[in-house]
Amino acid sequence: MKNLGIIRRVDELGRIVIPSEVRERFNIQEKDLIEIFVQGPAIILKKVILGCCFCDNTENLVTFKDKLICQKCKQEIFETEESNTPQELKKK
Repeated sequence: MKNLGIIRRVDELGRIVIPSEVRERFNIQEKDLIEIFVQGPAIILKKVILGCCFCDNTENLVTFKDKLICQKCKQEIFETEESNTPQELKKK
């Protein structure tokens, strides 16, 4: 873990400001989600990158029942569903 030499004070609501240099380096924008981990005595912040719930792909996403699915997985599901119709099951 690299020490950047940056110290921040926690405010009365428990918040800290992530320095602009760090936000720029990790492309953290306003309203981005940040995940918080604890590892021993360290607190680790990680930018959440939302991806497909099956393969974690982050491109060409669609939402289905509050889940993100990429086009490739959506197609695979569709093809699997088509092959499991009653007519197809009789052929197997």
